[in-house]
Amino acid sequence: MIKYQLICDLSHEFEGWFQTSAAFDAQNESELITCPVCGSANVRRALMTPNLASPKRRWRPSADNVSNANASITGINGAPSSPTNQTNPSGSRDVVSSASPSVAEIGEAMSQLRQLQRKIKSEYRDVGTEFAAEARKIHYGESAPENIYGQSSDEEREALADEGIDVVAMPWLPPEH
Repeated sequence: MIKYQLICDLSHEFEGWFQTSAAFDAQNESELITCPVCGSANVRRALMTPNLASPKRRWRPSADNVSNANASITGINGAPSSPTNQTNPSGSRDVVSSASPSVAEIGEAMSQLRQLQRKIKSEYRDVGTEFAAEARKIHYGESAPENIYGQSSDEEREALADEGIDVVAMPWLPPEH
């Protein structure tokens, strides 16, 4: 489907969806396309910006969650890690930002994130989509304390936080090629 921004002879702008460019041309020549404001059949395509799928829009990583018996994650060096993207008491997110990072800095960050993922995969049990339920079992003593990771929704993470169960949400990179 193609979305066109259209304009009539009285400058009313509106949009239309067409199977192909030829379908628009055929419908326009037959005066089947009319302005929804004034009813004019004198319609043409307006100047539009292209709608391109950027890499940011093509793939959106899900946030995976990590927890252990104490509901915290241990960093690479054995010390507790402190994520830079946390929810504060007002409910908004604190995000650390800096000037545009260099390609080398991004590469280094990706490398460190992949190293952390390898550590989590080797030392934590993947509970998949049952993360919230498993974290609750550990927190309430229904299961033996262990390191776990998996997926959960924003709502599940909020519910866990309301129950006093601390988890860390982190982006999960796709496998290296």
